[in-house]
Amino acid sequence: MSALVLGLFAGGVTGLSLGALGGGGSVLAVPALMYLLGFTPAAAATASLVVVAVTSVTALGAHARAGTVRWRAGALFAAAGLLPAAVGGAVSGLLPAGVLTGAFAVTAAAAALRMLRPSAAVRREEVPARPGRVVRAGAGLGAVTGVLGVGGGFLAVPALVSVVGLRMRAAVGTSLLVITVNSLVALAARAGSAASVDWAAVGPFAAAAVLGAWDGKRLAGKISGGTLQRVFAYVLLAVAVFMLADAVG
Repeated sequence: MSALVLGLFAGGVTGLSLGALGGGGSVLAVPALMYLLGFTPAAAATASLVVVAVTSVTALGAHARAGTVRWRAGALFAAAGLLPAAVGGAVSGLLPAGVLTGAFAVTAAAAALRMLRPSAAVRREEVPARPGRVVRAGAGLGAVTGVLGVGGGFLAVPALVSVVGLRMRAAVGTSLLVITVNSLVALAARAGSAASVDWAAVGPFAAAAVLGAWDGKRLAGKISGGTLQRVFAYVLLAVAVFMLADAVG
């Protein structure tokens, strides 16, 4: 199978995840770029940030029109992660490939297990958020985004549910705002990075992701938030196990 076909397929799945779940695009894009298109971990992280930023902006518009974006909470959450994302992006280039892959796998597994816990269930009603908790969660997410090259949606959605107090659909829409901001800041911190990126392969990947995001938004309107969350958690856990085996192998 050609690199173009693989890139289009993987990009479509990435966009579908972002549109339906408000996250998971980068956690799927990074391993796809590494194992299907042959990118190094550092190059995959940089390319993933570009793909996820572009796709998130597209999906954000659709969710904003549907009224599922909580702009005030999302802005506070994203602002808290600006500095950590920039610092993490600069530090990432100094870490060995094996360390990045292993750290990515462990983080993905932890997020998947958290989403499968009963405490991570979808809220029926939104509750007032405590600014201090929002800031701490946002800062932690920003650091993860910078170091691992992920938009952070797979962590932002459960955090927006459990910490900020949003319902699942509002968390999905709001996470796209957080992802966009974090991705752009982390990408700026990587400017001038020595990692070589094949932009000819990234282009089709990003285009397919944008189209997939539209389908994902429609899918989110047909399937319950709890079901989407569980499906995503199991996929995320499988990816994490595969990458961890590769890192220690």
